[in-house]
Amino acid sequence: MDDNALMNLRKEIDSIDADLIALLNRRYQAVEAIGEYKRERHLPIYDPSRQRKLMERLQTLNQGPMTPEILHAVYREIMSGAQRLERPLRAAFLGPLGTFSHQATLDIFGSSSELVPEKTIPEVFRAIECERADYGCVPIENSAEGVINYTLDWLVRTSVRITAEKYCKVHHSLMAKCKRNEIKRIYSHPQVLGQCRAYLLENFPNVELVEMTSTAYAAERAASEEFAATLGSPVASDLYKLAILEENVEDSSFNTTRFLVIGNQTTSRSGDDKTSLCFVVKNRPGALYEALEPFRRAKLQMTMIESRPWQQQAGWEYCFFVDLLGHRDDAAVSEACADLEKNAAFFKILGSYPRMG
Repeated sequence: MDDNALMNLRKEIDSIDADLIALLNRRYQAVEAIGEYKRERHLPIYDPSRQRKLMERLQTLNQGPMTPEILHAVYREIMSGAQRLERPLRAAFLGPLGTFSHQATLDIFGSSSELVPEKTIPEVFRAIECERADYGCVPIENSAEGVINYTLDWLVRTSVRITAEKYCKVHHSLMAKCKRNEIKRIYSHPQVLGQCRAYLLENFPNVELVEMTSTAYAAERAASEEFAATLGSPVASDLYKLAILEENVEDSSFNTTRFLVIGNQTTSRSGDDKTSLCFVVKNRPGALYEALEPFRRAKLQMTMIESRPWQQQAGWEYCFFVDLLGHRDDAAVSEACADLEKNAAFFKILGSYPRMG
């Protein structure tokens, strides 16, 4: 390619960019009209069912070379901007800034939303109940560590509903302000250090490893010291002006955390949904088997079942949490839940929402 060919290609890109700006503004004009319609009828801004259908349709239109990951990232920001035009959206998450919960919330709502860190999982729920935030993002389970009990407990205690879910691969990056060969100590959360143990032994056998209460605090500490590094989410690199020296340094590529989006709305059917519910069975032999029998009869597939001590009264009773495929408005799900509720000491549907992989 010569200089003239390069110049012509850049002119073509400039022309395409002009078309893109015009088309995006046309799209946002339609968004503003939709926003007015929603405000008049008090409808929610965030619609995970609509977003799922939109992304599925866009995937069928994409012929490359744009990858699905790039397509998703671009449209996440386009939709985030659209939501801001309708009404600024506030999303609370388990902080501080720079954690994997922060990264997950950013992946869900985009950078045009106002992301609000909270100190604890209960405070994320309270932010929704008190309407300090429109939505919240909380971890519910990790493929290595299991379920997050605080999240289960507060789903029962509050009126907050599950409106969406998000699975995030846990990737750790090595970040520092110094060069790789100058690192004398590495800060991170104990779980992260454990998940990168083989990498650290091979690459930094003589470097001091310092445990911190969160990956965000670790990044902040590393940014303030000479010859210090941190392991954690890449989002921390921008916040604390750290260079990413190496990506994906975790020992296992299968570590995944499932996050829930919580809010006060009921999510409509997408066609491929999941329903979360909980119940307390009466304390007698075979009660759990009988409680689950309606799901077997309806041929409903359960994807998770967990138990927690029931804290509403004395005695060793348990609250069971179930995820199953289908929406609460599906006839089979609705009928099975009604049968279960008849024989349960306590029953609650926590939410129906699009199923994500």
